[in-house]
Amino acid sequence: MMPFSLRIALRYLASKKSHTAVSIISVTSVCAVAVTALAMICILSVFNGFEQLVGSKLSKLEPQLKVSPAKGAFIAGADSLAQVAARLPGVAAAMPTVTENALAIYGSRQIPVVLKGVPDSYGQITELPEAIKDDGRFLLSDGQNDYVILSVGAAISLNAFPGRAEPCMLFAPKRTGAINIANPASAFRRVPTWVSGVFEIKQGEFDENYVFTSLDAARRLLSYSDEATAIEIAVADGVSERQVMETLSTALGDGFRVENRLMQNSQSLKLINVEKWISLLLLSLILVVASFNIVSTLAILILEKDKSIATLRALGANHATIERIFVLEGWLISLTGAIAGLVVGTVLCVLQQKFGLIRLSGDTQNLIVETYPVAVSALDVALIFAIVAVVGLSASYATARAMRGYLRR
Repeated sequence: MMPFSLRIALRYLASKKSHTAVSIISVTSVCAVAVTALAMICILSVFNGFEQLVGSKLSKLEPQLKVSPAKGAFIAGADSLAQVAARLPGVAAAMPTVTENALAIYGSRQIPVVLKGVPDSYGQITELPEAIKDDGRFLLSDGQNDYVILSVGAAISLNAFPGRAEPCMLFAPKRTGAINIANPASAFRRVPTWVSGVFEIKQGEFDENYVFTSLDAARRLLSYSDEATAIEIAVADGVSERQVMETLSTALGDGFRVENRLMQNSQSLKLINVEKWISLLLLSLILVVASFNIVSTLAILILEKDKSIATLRALGANHATIERIFVLEGWLISLTGAIAGLVVGTVLCVLQQKFGLIRLSGDTQNLIVETYPVAVSALDVALIFAIVAVVGLSASYATARAMRGYLRR
């Protein structure tokens, strides 16, 4: 059975007000909360959409799982360790890779690049072969020569493209040995390569200055033997990624970190999350300001219901019951606004997701998506509803406390 205080509060909420101004103020309070809740769910959904977009775009060049050393820059005996990992349940492929900074020189042009040495079968781990433009091919070594696959930004900076009869020289500082001051060039190792392809995934981190070459060429350039900076792993179809991570962690021990794609790019996603929660905090502050409408509305309702309060007191209602009625009245105004705002906001997000009503500004050829990505989360809906409920209840309770002298006359 519905509590007495709640039943009376619902009657006050739905009943016709004696003054038109009171009705207008009540509707305004509901609208203020509704607009704030609508803005909160829309903004959080946009951040969710961007987070999912970043995660999906990283999958082209990031492995599903990556094993890296917990301390130090490289893994000793990486080839043997990769073979051990490849035999573990749920692992489809495991390969050592080397990633390091280097200098690329092509003709008279030179740029610093992020050099990544990978095995010839690297297509089993990532979608790099599919990202190569039509005039190139996935070729890292032919047994006699080493090749490079340049990012579109590196290719433009170097003016290096497939089919040109000029080598791309890779330079890196020598890891061991003395430096001859009279001949600074002797402090560097170099490996000649040929351009076999250019890739583009429309993501600045990779498209700007990334270069892929054969694992053997990278090791020769960096004076490695069987070392690697990471072991990259593909998970078998139908196998839980988390389960494989736990298996790898147990098999390899505490000396290694096992990361999935989201963990590998935690900085990018962390920035999105920070912006998301700061936006939520700012909107929550706006909600607190909007709750002042509830304070004024509730104060006016208490003054308007002077005769009703006297009647309730004559029927035996005590001071606590009357105070509880108006606390619930203000709370119901907040909840009504929250429900209306969340429903309308969710509908707008779904429409944006299906039809792309709001488009991104800028050159569409340089954009990954043309419309704002959105993704509604049930957790966000629950969180926003809880925030509105708490703020509304606090405002209502504070108003009832401030009007306690009037309610107990």
